[in-house]
Parts: sequence; C-alpha cells; structure tokens
Amino acid sequence: MSSAADTQSTILQAETPLGGPTLPQERRLVTSIPGPRSQELLDRKADAVAAGVGHTAPVQAVAAGGGVIVDADGNSLIDLGSGIAVTTIGNAHPKVVAAVQEQVAQFTHTCFMIAPYDSYVSVAEALNRITPGDHAKKSALFNSGAEAVENAVKIARKYTGKQAVVAFDHGYHGRTNLTMALTAKSMPYKSGFGPFASEIYRAPLSYPYRDGLDGGLAAKKAISMIEKQVGADNLAAIIIEPIQGEGGFIVPADGFLPALVEWCRANDVVFIADEIQTGFARTGEMFASDLFGIVPDLITTAKGIAGGLPLAAVTGRAEIMDASHAGGLGGTYGGNPIACAAALAAIDVFENDGMLERAREIETILKGRLQDLQGADPRVGDVRGHGAMIAAEFVDPATGEPDAALTAAVAKASIAQGVIVLTCGTYGNVIRFLPPLSITDDLLHEGLDVVAAALADN
Repeated sequence: MSSAADTQSTILQAETPLGGPTLPQERRLVTSIPGPRSQELLDRKADAVAAGVGHTAPVQAVAAGGGVIVDADGNSLIDLGSGIAVTTIGNAHPKVVAAVQEQVAQFTHTCFMIAPYDSYVSVAEALNRITPGDHAKKSALFNSGAEAVENAVKIARKYTGKQAVVAFDHGYHGRTNLTMALTAKSMPYKSGFGPFASEIYRAPLSYPYRDGLDGGLAAKKAISMIEKQVGADNLAAIIIEPIQGEGGFIVPADGFLPALVEWCRANDVVFIADEIQTGFARTGEMFASDLFGIVPDLITTAKGIAGGLPLAAVTGRAEIMDASHAGGLGGTYGGNPIACAAALAAIDVFENDGMLERAREIETILKGRLQDLQGADPRVGDVRGHGAMIAAEFVDPATGEPDAALTAAVAKASIAQGVIVLTCGTYGNVIRFLPPLSITDDLLHEGLDVVAAALADN
C-alpha cells in the first residue's frame, strides 16, 4: 500500500498544472469517511496532538482548490466552510501561489521592526484605501484575528486614556486571555480558562429572530445598559462584529449599528468593527460595515486577507492609530513578508476579479434553497446572512427553542456524505455556509442537496 504522501504526490502531479491547483470539481466518495488513510492520521493525531485541538471533518487533506477538498483516500469533498472564511478566493489561488513563490525565494523574514520591506507598507496602503471611510488612516499588521483585536483594544485605551471595553452578547473575538473575556460563549472557548481580563462588559445585541425589536429600540436598550453599568466617561471602546460569526451569523436590525456609532461619536468612545470573518467580499461588499452604512474608527481584519496565509491587521483613523508610543505595537512575525505578498495578490483578486458580484450570486442560491427548506420544514426557524455568509437556525417548531442535537446530526450526516459544513451559534443550533467564492453553482447546489437530504433523514 502506498503512503498518504504518495497519494498526495499522485494527485498533484496528475491534476495540478503550472499556475495553481485544478482539481476535478466533483463530490467523490471512494471510501467511507474517514477512509483508512485518514483514520491512520487521526490515530496519530490522538497520540501526538493536544486533545483540546479538535477537528470538524475526519479526513487527511492532501489537496484543495475551487470548491473541493481532496483527502488521502481519494475522496473529494464539497467545501462549504472555506477553512472558516479564510480561503474566500479559493484554495491555492494561482495569483497567491505565484506571489508566495516569488517572495519565498527572495527572503522569508527580516522582522519589519528590524529591517522594513515594501510589501508590509503596500498592504497597509491597500487597507487604508479599501476600508470604509475617506478619512486619513493608518494600519498595523499582526498574525491572527485575536492578536488584531487585542491591539485594537490597546490602541483605543491609549488614545482615550480610559480602560473599559464593551462587547456584545453572542460575540466571538478570539481565544487569548483578553479576547476570551470579550467572547460571549463559554464552551468550548472560555470554560475553565479564567480568570479573564478585567474592565470588560457585555451589552445586549440586536437579534431580530429572537428579540423582536427594531434596530432603534435594540440600540436604545444596549446604550441604556452601557450608560448605567459602565458610563461613557470610563469607556474606551465598544467592539462588535457587524454580523456575528461564531455567535450564529446574527444580522442586526436596520438602524442598530448606526445608532451605536452615533452614540460613540458623541461620547468620545472608539467604535471598533471586528470584520475578521465578515471582511474581504465575504458578505457581498468588501466589508460588512458597508452594508450598514457605518464607518468604524478602527477595523480588525484577518481570515480572508491573505488567501490562507496567517496575517491580520488593525486599520483606523490616523490620529487614533498614532496614539501609541514608538515600539508599543508590533511583534516578531507581524506582517511577515510571505503573508504580505499573499495579501497583495488576494486583494488584487478581490478588487479586480468579480468577487463581490460572485458573493452576491452565491447569496441568491443559498438563500433561495434554504428558504425553500424553511418553507417545507418548520425546524428551519430562520435563514439569514449576506453574500457567501448565510446561516440556517434550527429549532423545535413547537416551542421555538434551539435544537442543537438536530444541528449536529445534520452536519455530521452531511460530512459523511462528502459535504463539509460548519456549525455555530451560542446555542449550537446554527449551520453556517461559507463556501469559497470559487465554487461552481453545480457544486453549491449539490452540497445543498446533501444537506437537505440529511435534514430529511433526521
């Protein structure tokens, strides 16, 4: 029997021309999932990798591109997760591959704080240009979304001279100590890992499906809590995902976010938009803030920014970004030159290769199919989202209570049939659809067929 490495080599030699991966765009089940080679890797993982590092699909990935992931057993799975909204332009996009290959041959690291290089500055210039608002902006680059969030909070506290930060119900901002404090959901992100950072407060989110409030009333409720329990004089920043990610793809009611921004402006509070999951064409706009007509003071980005390489950023008003003293921002790997090269290529694709339009086309397909399911099955309580960021919330139709067990069963059955879907939500009752924008319509429909069949069988 050949090894998994041999299988990977065969796949790549047979199906990858120069310029990037071109895999057959099909769902193909050669074995049950996991197949024997994937199971072999999972057994090694159990022995070698910390138990706290989980996995969603029990496969050994050896190739990916377009809308599929191929495993070591030759199975080809439809990818409706994009590595949690990371491979938005498609895995191993040819422009990203070429940019990375060129950069890695030049140099892999100098540390920007030691010997600066062009690509870091070019990424900052691009972010300053494409993020919402026409005011003067500056950026700083980091490694991960959590690191970007931590630095945004640091910057806001330094600029305002205040300490308190307000996050929102259902929010997710990371797994580091400060970002765990900002994150709302206990399991699996916070339980047993405290104590957490201080001066973090939580306000109610607009959740139209469950609170029944319009945006103005929901904002009034949140602002009242902030004023009474925190006080604007103590508040450095509020941080919010314009559309909640891990919290369940919750889209706030119209007017909610603009009211918060207006209140922040009137009270010298920094408004931070966490666009780590929603950024870079994912919602059919370059940033979700554009959907709601808001201009954040600071915006955090990561995930889709660099086509799969680790990079993150804080971008914001120049006077706020410049509040930190020299040396107060940075990190050994922040703005790594290889990741920066990938980001410049990815941004080129986002701006020039029809990605916004493609995200809107995917929205039409996803919403149409899922709303048809909703009409036929009352267990689909809500369908919501924008662009290629759409969710279905599953409930007990008699009570409207969240049905996490059904959600998990549908996701597990879909994966077993070769369709990777991700669950989310504070109550664990949401399936989120995050396909790469490179997926074909046929694959997308087939993936939804499988999900629908899994729902019918449970």
